[in-house]
Amino acid sequence: MVGRRRIARAYTNRVPNLGDTGEFGVISRLTAGRDPGADVLLGPGDDAAVVAAPDGRVVVSTDMLVQDRHFRLEWSSPSDIGRKAVAQNAADIEAMGGRVTAFVVAVGAPAQTDIEFLDQLNEGVWAEATRVGASIAGGDLVSSRELVVSVTVLGDLQGRTPVTRSGATVGDTVAVCGVLGTSAAGFQLWQDGIDEFSELRRVHLVPEPPYGQGPAAALAGATAMTDVSDGLLADLAHIAELSAVHIDLSSPSMEPYLAPLAGAAGLLDADPWEWILTGGEDHALVATFPGTVPAGWVAIGQVTAGDVGVTVDGAAWTRATGWDSFA
Repeated sequence: MVGRRRIARAYTNRVPNLGDTGEFGVISRLTAGRDPGADVLLGPGDDAAVVAAPDGRVVVSTDMLVQDRHFRLEWSSPSDIGRKAVAQNAADIEAMGGRVTAFVVAVGAPAQTDIEFLDQLNEGVWAEATRVGASIAGGDLVSSRELVVSVTVLGDLQGRTPVTRSGATVGDTVAVCGVLGTSAAGFQLWQDGIDEFSELRRVHLVPEPPYGQGPAAALAGATAMTDVSDGLLADLAHIAELSAVHIDLSSPSMEPYLAPLAGAAGLLDADPWEWILTGGEDHALVATFPGTVPAGWVAIGQVTAGDVGVTVDGAAWTRATGWDSFA
């Protein structure tokens, strides 16, 4: 299996590997010296962790990264993979208006994988969790044919009503916080073997959700919200459908997102609008607001009466709208 060889090949001079050390030896190594945050009342070491739920409710989401589907070992370091896994899960809690409290991380890897690889992946997981203001409460480690990282994230609503996809109303302003199109541009640069535009290439490997802006949007009265994981049009289509509204985006309002992409688009002879409108994995937040949008957010459209769906400058987008997990 190519995937097994790739993990081992990068660390052929380092021993021991996972098979030599065993499941519990590896887990002890990965958890040594790691202090759980204040929200984790009982961390790794028992059959289950105990995480505080001061609100009386827990927001939960989970996501899985599979080698050669969601990341490539030729592009991503082990730390990059760990950070990406945590970031995309944290964005889901932010999109509900919640504060992230803890993560549970499960890893499947070939037995031949060197311990050093897991050490670095663990460093990435903890580094991103620390950026969020949370910690790792526990997890699992199993043998698998290729590398798989599965993360479950827990969050706290702090007494607020969750911001769902179904609350947008006619007259709301559609606004974005974060970047658009950068991950898609970075992916194409990686795919075409182009070493220029390192910032775009980097964002594809490790997204940077606007941490803290989910709760800020909730406090500002956001009526609906989601993160841009599959593409702006695709993700807004979920809000339009569940809220039974029409959303019209304004291309002049989104022109500021063109500037960071212009050089790469020219080099690749690509349409930067396609990256902005359909590129996923930026994990920006997009929300609808009944009044003035909060600081750090950019108004890009309106919720209007009409057929359920999303248009750009009043016209339908006729190309693909975003990522499909089974395409």
